[in-house]
Parts: sequence; structure tokens; C-alpha cells
Amino acid sequence: MRVLVVEDEARLAGALRSGLEAEGWAVDVASDGLRGLELAQTSDYDVIVLDIMLPGLNGYRVCSLLREAGDWTPILMLTAKDGEHDEAEALDSGADDYVTKPFSFVVLLARLRNLVRRRPAPRPTLLRVGDLTLDPATRICTRAGTDIALTSKEFSVLEILARRPGALVSKRELLSGGWDFAFDGDVNVVEVHISALRRKIDAPFGRNSIRTVRGHGYRLMAEGGDHV
Repeated sequence: MRVLVVEDEARLAGALRSGLEAEGWAVDVASDGLRGLELAQTSDYDVIVLDIMLPGLNGYRVCSLLREAGDWTPILMLTAKDGEHDEAEALDSGADDYVTKPFSFVVLLARLRNLVRRRPAPRPTLLRVGDLTLDPATRICTRAGTDIALTSKEFSVLEILARRPGALVSKRELLSGGWDFAFDGDVNVVEVHISALRRKIDAPFGRNSIRTVRGHGYRLMAEGGDHV
């Protein structure tokens, strides 16, 4: 496995390199965001470990630029301790997972292995379901050519549904992808965002594209482009 570590704290970067190499990984290290972006764009990696606070470009920007360029290499972000907003922004910028500092190397290694195992196929630049279009890179949503303003969470929920048009998606799956793997709140928070999405992407256009499957979850239907 080949991994890129983008971390400006020399001691931590060195420890990660030593630990990963001991596990048989090939490791490249960059100490600033600009160099990290350059390496990520010119070399092939199985996974990237990306700190948030970096000189040159911060981790959010590096991640966003890679995603905008269509690079979907799995990214594990290193966030500040108790940095709830850091974690949310990491996921919103396109990261696949995160760990908070200080962290256990054993846990980080397990997370990296998991990301490599479930590395997704290249994602399309645009998601289209009927006349509904989402651009994950720019976070822009349109229906029939009309821009629709969505909150970050609303876009995340809709993106998960749009990546599996017509498929049943459970509340837990929406929570896992739209919030984070450690969310332990009320699953009914999903209903709030689904209701908001219906008011924005369906009602103004006379559509019914988000369907409820009672007791199971939701489907986003292409034929929901038909008028109700």
C-alpha cells in the first residue's frame, strides 16, 4: 500500500512514517499543503493522511481541490481534539474519515486499512436523477436549470440518495454518510432534513422525487421529475 502523509509537525510525521513503513507501507511525507497537493496530483496513492492546520494550504482546501479535480483517493483527516466543527468541515470538504489528535496508531492503521478495502469506484463529476442535478465538488444543486440553495447537511443527505437513485437508503445510512460514524443522537433528525429537502427540491416544482418507505428509509426517484 502506498500512502501520502501531509503533516507539518515533524515529530508526528516521522512517527507516522516509521510506524507505517514497519507495517509494510510505502510512505511519502509532505510538510505543507502546497507540496501535499502537488504529490497527490502527480503520484498514485492508495490513501492520504491529511492534517487540517498546514502552512501554504490548509487540509480543507487541499481536499476540496483534489475532489474538484476528480481525484477520489480516500482521505483520512487529522482533526483537533474535540474539534466538532473541524470534523464536520472535514467531511463536507470531501474527506472519507477522520481521527482526532492525539490518536492511537493502532486505530489510525485500522482506519486506513478500512478505507483501502472499501475504496469506491471513481465518482462522476455530476450526479443526475431526472432533471435534478448535483455537483459534489461545488455543492451546487439545480432542478430543471434552476439553482436550489441547500444547507451543507441537506446537500450531504441528498447526495447520498442521488448516488443510489431508486435504491432504498436507510436512516442509519444517511446518518453515517451525512453526519459521521460516531453519531449517537436521534435518528429522526434525518426526517427534519428530508422535509426541508422536499420543500426545496420538490414542492416548488410540483414534484415528488423523495419517497418514504415507512419503517425502512427513503428513495430518490428519477420519475419523481414527473409532476404530482
